Amino acid sequence: MKENAITLIDDLKNRVEHAKRQAQQFENAPIEQLNWKASKNSWSILECLEHLNMYGDFYLKEIEDKMLSGKDHSPVEIFKSGWFGNYFANALAPKEGAVTNKMKSPKDKVPDHSKLDKRTVGQFIKQQDRMLSLLDQAKKVNLMKIKTNLSISTLIKTRLGDTFRFVIYHIERHMIQANNVAKNYKATQ
Repeated sequence: MKENAITLIDDLKNRVEHAKRQAQQFENAPIEQLNWKASKNSWSILECLEHLNMYGDFYLKEIEDKMLSGKDHSPVEIFKSGWFGNYFANALAPKEGAVTNKMKSPKDKVPDHSKLDKRTVGQFIKQQDRMLSLLDQAKKVNLMKIKTNLSISTLIKTRLGDTFRFVIYHIERHMIQANNVAKNYKATQ
């Protein structure tokens, strides 16, 4: 993938702002709806958001730390994706507004339902605000030379631009899932 760096960042910001607006609608939903599950093995809205919060706890800090310690802060005009980062981002990206390929979450990123309440929604919204701030800062750094670790392995590093892409596409996947749960809940009422 090759794209103008500012265009990429602006597109990612729009995606984050959309996810934040969706989550803000959940702030007013009854707790019963937020905890409702279509089946024993499916996730509730709060579980979707908590899963994203778990990844946000890692990636927001990782991105911020690497941007602050990055030696080359000269932005590039054109962002060229790395092979692995592009593969991972494309695998996570929803296709035509739907999640067509299911993925199993690592056990340490499966939320504990018993501890979830509306604070989960608030934490998710705060994380989106932090992501928007990091995206603004990213306009001043080199999206290709700054590398970040993956949550699954510190042996694999991806370009900052790719990290933003797959983290934000992952958010989109689970917001689609959460919105589908909301629609299914309403259909049962």
